[in-house]
Amino acid sequence: MKRVVLDTNCLIASLSRTSESYDVWRGLHEGRYTLCVSNEILMEYAEIIARKTTPLIAENVIQIILNSKYVEFVTPFYRYGLITADRDDNKFVDCAFAANATFIVSDDKHFRPLQHIAFPHLLVVKLMEFVEILKKST
Repeated sequence: MKRVVLDTNCLIASLSRTSESYDVWRGLHEGRYTLCVSNEILMEYAEIIARKTTPLIAENVIQIILNSKYVEFVTPFYRYGLITADRDDNKFVDCAFAANATFIVSDDKHFRPLQHIAFPHLLVVKLMEFVEILKKST
């Protein structure tokens, strides 16, 4: 099973049933991949979802994630600092490394330098690429 770290904007984009990336949210509930998260990532999810929607929606999404059997909680012990353009994005990199994730899903250009780093090697795919991967795996 794929082990995935979702950038916050990709998670948010997948929440709406009318979104072309809704398969990402549905795929989580169907067990088509394991979502790997750390406490830092969950806190960012809650903060950004509340800001873009409502605190109630944010709370509900976080509760669904917390209660999902397809979510793995990870505690990163290493801080690589591989992303320098937006250091806040390193939480996703550190989680992916600690979880031995298959890949990080992000459309954020700050993740592009990871393509050129030999260690730790982390594959980054765009949101719609991940949607296609999920479609092929059904």
